[in-house]
Amino acid sequence: MSNTRLRCNEQIRISPVRLIDQDKNMIGVVSTDEALRMARDAGMDLVEMSPNERPPVCKIMDYGKHKYDLSKKQKQKHHEQKIKEVRVRPKTDEHDLEIKLKKARQFLEHGDRVQITMLFRGRERFRQDLAREQFDEIVKELADISKVDRFPRAMGRRMTVLLAPLKVPNPQQQQPKQKKPPKPPKEAPKADGGATEAAAPETPAEQPADSN
Repeated sequence: MSNTRLRCNEQIRISPVRLIDQDKNMIGVVSTDEALRMARDAGMDLVEMSPNERPPVCKIMDYGKHKYDLSKKQKQKHHEQKIKEVRVRPKTDEHDLEIKLKKARQFLEHGDRVQITMLFRGRERFRQDLAREQFDEIVKELADISKVDRFPRAMGRRMTVLLAPLKVPNPQQQQPKQKKPPKPPKEAPKADGGATEAAAPETPAEQPADSN
């Protein structure tokens, strides 16, 4: 029976049942009414997990969460992994190679495999040693996100290597938190509440000249 068609709660007609509680403990054979009471007391559902057993196996669980988890796993399981191709040449310049590697990285992050195909012209196919060196550089460049699924092999005027994606780590978990720069120390407040202009120094009064 499909997991999406499991009977739960009052839909379970057979009694007794073999009960597993919400902590995965085997309770044993109990009446269906008793199992329903225990499920309600726990604020959960009674779900028939193995209807073909006698007595059927039922489990106390959050059925809504159970269906959500199954749906999520099903989507991940049925992701159709495709093989994307990125073509390069032995004389591909550095800028063009960066663009192609960026595209390959996007494919790998999406969960697809990537075939790097190197095309030869004329006598280039006789210098496959140079092609393998370039493949080694490409593999190193993408090593943080992929692994070699099929090692380089030559087929006429082309050579291919197949890369498979790794699980992409969360960049937020990798990068350490940046420390905030320390705040500048606050100036001590002045007693008079603010700056005042400095008083001009007093000068002695001029003495009158003696009239002698």
